[in-house]
Amino acid sequence: MGDGVRDGTTADEWTTAMPTALRIRRATGADAAAIASIYRPYVERTAISFETVAPTADEMGERIAKALAHWDWLVAEEGGQCIGYAYGSSHRARAAYRYSAEVSAYLQASHHGQGLGKRLYAALFDSLAVRGYCNALAGIALPNEASVRLHRSVGFQPIGVFHAVGRKFGRWHDVAWFERRLRDEPRDD
Repeated sequence: MGDGVRDGTTADEWTTAMPTALRIRRATGADAAAIASIYRPYVERTAISFETVAPTADEMGERIAKALAHWDWLVAEEGGQCIGYAYGSSHRARAAYRYSAEVSAYLQASHHGQGLGKRLYAALFDSLAVRGYCNALAGIALPNEASVRLHRSVGFQPIGVFHAVGRKFGRWHDVAWFERRLRDEPRDD
């Protein structure tokens, strides 16, 4: 447990029970439309995502498949409905970065501030650590105090800010970068 690994299991071998029948599980292609629906308002109405066109369900399905093959993608569901998700992805393409993963979490607006982001991230960190990832990195478009608070609450530390790095809705946006250790050494090198 010292490396943040939950008893050696992977996300497809466990689920996290939550009050009011909330469940965290590994995503499947069947979740793509619900995930795209959660993500769409972030793309269309905010600078939280730097995408300018919301991905279709098919495009989201491709992203889920890629994440599942290399990192992980988890969904939170309540009453059989997807209400949030978190996933890992590549930080950089060069081989020396292979033990670091970039992470993101998105929730339906009605589920903000209820601890769901923390629970998704806890499960994701366990899964990534089991897979041998040592570092989780997160970029947060500023201003976004809620996201900064979430990331700090799950152990991320700030490491710097890229100033005026993204342009959306006719203005420049900064991105704050955060890091969190998942385990000390990779599973194999």
